[in-house]
Amino acid sequence: MRKRYPHIALDSSVVIVAGGAGGIGRATAALLHDIGAIVWIGDIDVAEAQAVAHDLGPGAFAYPLDVTSRQSWTELCAAVIERHERIDVLINNAGIMPAGGFLDGPDDEVIATFDINTLGLVLGMRAVLPLMVRQGRGHIINVASMAGKVPIPGLAVYNASKFAAVGLSAAVRAEFDRSGVSVSAVLPCGVRTSLSSGIPLGQGLPTVEPEDVARAIIRNCETRRAEVAVPGYAIVWDVVRAVVPEPVLRAAMRILRADRVLTAVDESQRITYRSRMRGHVRAVTRAGAGVRK
Repeated sequence: MRKRYPHIALDSSVVIVAGGAGGIGRATAALLHDIGAIVWIGDIDVAEAQAVAHDLGPGAFAYPLDVTSRQSWTELCAAVIERHERIDVLINNAGIMPAGGFLDGPDDEVIATFDINTLGLVLGMRAVLPLMVRQGRGHIINVASMAGKVPIPGLAVYNASKFAAVGLSAAVRAEFDRSGVSVSAVLPCGVRTSLSSGIPLGQGLPTVEPEDVARAIIRNCETRRAEVAVPGYAIVWDVVRAVVPEPVLRAAMRILRADRVLTAVDESQRITYRSRMRGHVRAVTRAGAGVRK
């Protein structure tokens, strides 16, 4: 870890986990809380966030957060600063994942995917970076995906939002390189959460549990590496893509059945997630362009 990134003691840190009410966010909040961090769980599903905070106990707080709204981020950060006078770590984890053919699905899902998965990262970083720069220390983790490196038929819009997340993280990291504030991207492969419900995992491609990603996030708070894949060996994709001809890659992806998102999704298993996702889409649509608020 470079000296220009001051050490953050997680056992006394103040951490915001955006999208912390379930999946990776919930697992990360729990692990941070076990370490001794003060954890603020921001989520559009306030009841679930409150339930998580209640289960974790003292030192865990729930707060309503619409990541697509500048005002919502401002209010959360103000609440954290008022109580603790600092923000040490931001974990940008909120996201949605529509699945299906590129020409299928409503436009509002496309817009919401970019609003939540990409614009949400922009607004979250813009909210905390001025505070962290004044502190002279801080760390931001954007939970992206290996889908930000590997194109997957049936996840084109999700792919695009995560490719953007990876590029955004790298550029902001470079811009604030000497400020004492680091920015990293964590790139999980297929994660067994409600996000991937009904989507066949384990067909030659690595899959992980939310707790695996949470542990990688904790390690990244120490190493501050620019990009971390989960599992770690998946990061070799960059090298593979650089040296292997595209026709060979396409053949390999066919062998690995990468098109199963298009051909083998169990919609009956995906009903619950789709219903919740549609609720988030409607909330974002009603709010309009939150950045203008």
